[in-house]
This record gives sequence, C-alpha cells and structure tokens, in this order.
Amino acid sequence: MTKTPATLALWQRLSSKPGGRWLFTQGVCRRAPYFSTIRPRVQALDTGRCVVSSRKRRSVENHIGTFHAIAMCNMAELAGGLAAEATVPVSHRWIPQGMEVDYLAKAETDLTTTCVIDPPSQWEDRQTLLTPVDVRDAEGNVVFRARIRMYVSKKPSR
Repeated sequence: MTKTPATLALWQRLSSKPGGRWLFTQGVCRRAPYFSTIRPRVQALDTGRCVVSSRKRRSVENHIGTFHAIAMCNMAELAGGLAAEATVPVSHRWIPQGMEVDYLAKAETDLTTTCVIDPPSQWEDRQTLLTPVDVRDAEGNVVFRARIRMYVSKKPSR
C-alpha cells in the first residue's frame, strides 16, 4: 500500500467540509505567500489533477484591463505544483525546472486553471515530470497554456 502525500490527505480531509476549500487554499498561500497575490481558490485536487480559480479584479489586471500575464503564470505554477505534490510519491521530491507559456487570447473574465498530469508507471531516482496547464476564461476558452517541467528526485536517506 502506498502512502498518500500529506497535501493530498489534507485536501481530502478538508475539502468536503464547510469552508474547507477556503481553509486549504489559505494554508497553501501561507506556505508560499506569492500565490496570495492572485487570491486563488483550489477547486479540486487529486492524484494527477488540480483545478484552481481566480477572480478578475483590479490587482491582477494589466494596463489594458485584462488578466496580467504573470498572474496567469502564478496560477499555472500553483495548479502544476499542487498536482505534482498530490502525484509524486512521498519517497520523492520535486522542484520546478522550467516553464514555457503561450498567451492565446485576452483574459477578460475570471479564470479557471487546470493541470492534468500523466504520471509515469515507474518512478525513477531522477526524472522530469511534465505538468501541462490550461487556463480558461468564463466561457471555457483556453486563454493561456503552460508546460511546466518538474525535476523529480528520490529523497536522500536520513
């Protein structure tokens, strides 16, 4: 039996309770304060999948009144990181290695970010895990796409 990653176990405990998703998101933002700039809300988290939303408001807008590119990068990194955290076995660790992004359309509404990972059947001592992320507007159009490479390695023995 494999052990559930702590972040995923916490989500499973909190997400179905009143205010649990909000509390979980606040905890994530406390550990990584830069995510709080987009005021995210984790909507779903499971092995290989994470969904995060963010409302469009003045503090995430650029000079033309659309969702700022770096705010969308933060959303992508949050969804990709949580998906990796929920997917990578507890015997391993991960860190972002690089991110490629495509700005596909103006982001003029609230956004929903989805990362779906296809985990390997066998975890190596060292490998790169691709975490593809789509950011969609309120109409469901993909406005931003990211491909985040996560470096995954076995945790050192203590």
